Amino acid sequence: MKILTTEFTTKHNTAPFSQIKLEEYQPAFEENIAKARAEVNAITNNPEAPTFKNTIEALDYSGENLDRLSSIFFNLNSAETSDEMQKIAQEVSPLLTAFSNDITLNEDLFKRVKAVYEQKDSLNLTPEQATLLDKKFKSFSRNGALLSNDKKERLREIDAELAKLKLTYGENVLAETNKYQLHITNETDLKGLPEGTIEAAASLAKSKNLEGWIFTLDYPSYIPFVTYADNRELRKEIAIAAGKKAFQNNEFDNQEITLKIAKLRFERANLLGYKTHSDFVLEERMAQTPEKVKLFLNDLLAKAKPAAEKEFAQVTAFAKELDGIDQLEKWDGAYYSEKLKQKLFDFDDEQLKPYFKLENVLNGAFTVAEKLFGITFKEVFDIDKYHEDVQTFEVLDFEGKLVAVFYSDFFPRKGKRNGAWMTSFKPQYIKDGVNERPHVSIVCNFTPPTASKPSLLTFNEVTTLFHEFGHALHGMLANTTYPSLSGTSVYWDFVELPSQVMENWCYEPEALALFAKQYETGEIIPQEYVNKIKESASFLEGMATLRQLSFGLLDMAFHSNNPNTITDIKAFEKEAFDGTSLYPDVAENCMSVSFSHIFQGGYSSGYYSYKWAEVLDADAFAYFLEKGIFNKEVATKFKENVLSKGGTELPMELYKRFRGQEPKPEALLKRAGLL
Repeated sequence: MKILTTEFTTKHNTAPFSQIKLEEYQPAFEENIAKARAEVNAITNNPEAPTFKNTIEALDYSGENLDRLSSIFFNLNSAETSDEMQKIAQEVSPLLTAFSNDITLNEDLFKRVKAVYEQKDSLNLTPEQATLLDKKFKSFSRNGALLSNDKKERLREIDAELAKLKLTYGENVLAETNKYQLHITNETDLKGLPEGTIEAAASLAKSKNLEGWIFTLDYPSYIPFVTYADNRELRKEIAIAAGKKAFQNNEFDNQEITLKIAKLRFERANLLGYKTHSDFVLEERMAQTPEKVKLFLNDLLAKAKPAAEKEFAQVTAFAKELDGIDQLEKWDGAYYSEKLKQKLFDFDDEQLKPYFKLENVLNGAFTVAEKLFGITFKEVFDIDKYHEDVQTFEVLDFEGKLVAVFYSDFFPRKGKRNGAWMTSFKPQYIKDGVNERPHVSIVCNFTPPTASKPSLLTFNEVTTLFHEFGHALHGMLANTTYPSLSGTSVYWDFVELPSQVMENWCYEPEALALFAKQYETGEIIPQEYVNKIKESASFLEGMATLRQLSFGLLDMAFHSNNPNTITDIKAFEKEAFDGTSLYPDVAENCMSVSFSHIFQGGYSSGYYSYKWAEVLDADAFAYFLEKGIFNKEVATKFKENVLSKGGTELPMELYKRFRGQEPKPEALLKRAGLL
């Protein structure tokens, strides 16, 4: 257990994954919570008058071991979980919630924080210190410090229950994903599928000692199936299976849990004096109010809907002409969209894949970062990792000094949740004159290599890698004093700017020439393909925009109203989707019960952020395009005002310092072909 409760003695103080035993987690959490509690008590009981240094700063640096342990444990619970690990998560989550409440509901500690906060104007604080003080004060006031004792008690109960419910929600989605498989034994059922997809399905079947081919709900298996399989009945089967995860009235059903989470969030917001959960959340966002978010989403909806309806009619007519389909269903969307794209642009994703070997794309992201921000990536083999698929890198500046440790984890496996995300095992901060460098990781679920082929990515996977790498740069290039303001610790509707802006380089010939090379011949991607990538970038963008907006509006429907009136989740969802739905509803399906972003992750009342950040990213990239996509001056401004600053100042101030003006939505609408 000692290993998880003391300083690591590893290279760069990295996590010693291979030495950690599962049974050590719980006692380590208990010991680290006790240590953190002692540190907080020392701050609370300090006989000296409260100052910024002995109270605010001391609080931010407290609990370092506990934060480190939590990062390791919960990151692995997403990327490499097991039944045993999920059980430990259920045990330790309430302990962490209780400890967090013990801090924010500690009256004597709050008195000290408040005393410093009340003299903030006379303290001569730097912008970063002023932000930290504001954030610390709000972490108390927004979490119950001003409540009466009985209300504080209720808040504790709500937080403990929410922590457990969110975990169970995620476990149920993962269990349902793992439970389903489409087992094909008749080769004619594979018609239309790409060779690589068939090969991966055969190797999966073989690993399970079965004949034939197996397709699952993991994205690298599911997406190609619904996009390319000619067999409409099988597309329907797997699409319905994906849509009814946790909506089957079985042991993994999430309907009751979803409703409970929404109701508890609402009650919590009311306790704290807010009208709804969204009012509470958005107070600390660029958007500020639910009204502003709905206005933003509905304004985009008004601009995108006519385009989306036109596109939908186009795909419908095409399906009718091709196969006599009268009514386009959800399981037809990807299939006929892809066929139409092939017809209009005379190319498809399969033609592109040989140019996007995973290793080359990753090195391409590294080269883009080197050209823009002057950092290099060196793969190393003496840093411990939690799975053999993981790669480890040292990130160095032009003087050879360590900037960060970078982990990448790219392929699906049983204990790993679907999707793609960036996370960190250790934040950046400066303490006692030492600039502690961050340990950052990106986790994805890409098409794995097969016996005959390396991992070849779809263009969508290429942009996903660049997206997560953008988040990683935000973490790696952080340069702030305090851990709680470092890296991606920014307003939620600002956090997607670095990730989404990086995707733009995937469309530029100058950048593609660095990494888009045919994996067998080394030939650079032909210019005609690059033109087609750019031409088709806004293909069916109206429909894609409508889909994103529908998720944002569903999120707001749950969280900006009183959820106690909801009796039927499916009916409620259907109504929320009313203004954005193009396809007929599928009775067996319900999205809310597997919408992990908002019910398990941190996106509740924040799903609109993707679109909000797209406005920022299109505007920011327009600046790069104007000056040159590798322009050092613009890149340095972006690094110094956005990437390195974390949450030290208000996002709009940072953005304006980089761009010289507030963002304008025109760049996004133009890029999306909606203007």
